[in-house]
Amino acid sequence: MVRSIDDDYRHRTAGFDEDTHEEITFVQRRRRLREQERDLARRRLLDRAFGAAVLTAACCLVAALCVTVLNWQDPKYFARQDIVCGALFAVSVGLSLAIHKARSATANRHDLEFAVEEDRDTLRWANAMSQPSLTGRRKLYREDVAGIIEHYQAESRKYRRVHNVLQSLIMIGSALTTTVAAFDSAKELTWQSVTIVIISFAITLATAFTGYYKYRERSYFLQQTADSIEEEANALTLGVGEYLEYGSDQEDQALARFTQRVENLRNEQRRRQQQLDQPAEQTASTGQQQP
Repeated sequence: MVRSIDDDYRHRTAGFDEDTHEEITFVQRRRRLREQERDLARRRLLDRAFGAAVLTAACCLVAALCVTVLNWQDPKYFARQDIVCGALFAVSVGLSLAIHKARSATANRHDLEFAVEEDRDTLRWANAMSQPSLTGRRKLYREDVAGIIEHYQAESRKYRRVHNVLQSLIMIGSALTTTVAAFDSAKELTWQSVTIVIISFAITLATAFTGYYKYRERSYFLQQTADSIEEEANALTLGVGEYLEYGSDQEDQALARFTQRVENLRNEQRRRQQQLDQPAEQTASTGQQQP
């Protein structure tokens, strides 16, 4: 039963942080809405599966009848076709019955759609009537940003992995093409010529991977960043360098400066990593555009 939006109007308009019970109510509403959306998605999936199973059974029945009528003079031919169609028809009917039983255990799709729409309207109206404080909105935004960052990082890793696999396939294929051409042009295959071709293939492949993935540059930049962070940690511990001016009663300020400098080093490492991931032409043009 959906609660009326007028039964606690005063609490909703009082503010998000002033009434803990109202915050719990929002959470419960969102949870119930998500559950109803999952039920609706499951019901729609069952309806589509039931329709597909019924359509498959009908097609099998029609196909069996057509094959039988058109090949009435050749019983051996349409008998084999009818057996296949009959097996598919039986499987489709069995799936239809199983899906229908699962559909019977869930609510009607129209009722679920109506409940979802009603809960969405109620939640939207309740949210409009309750304005969170600036601190609350900032905290919510911080949590949303964390999810967005995780989503972008996952998408970036996926596309980078696909790109690396395809690029590796291109490099291996190019090296293999050169190797096969060398074998084909050789008049006589001896162990010397075979050894030379294999060594050439290995060198070509290693050169391609080294030039594309830039292992040396990645190792250098990572070690440089690690040394810089270690230097900052030692300076903070010993109270020297950038932290010489901070006394024992200024530990919070020293930690804040340490955090800022370490984050700057990490951001610089991320920029270097992005430059290494770019093609050579794009890296050169980016370097020319920078002042």
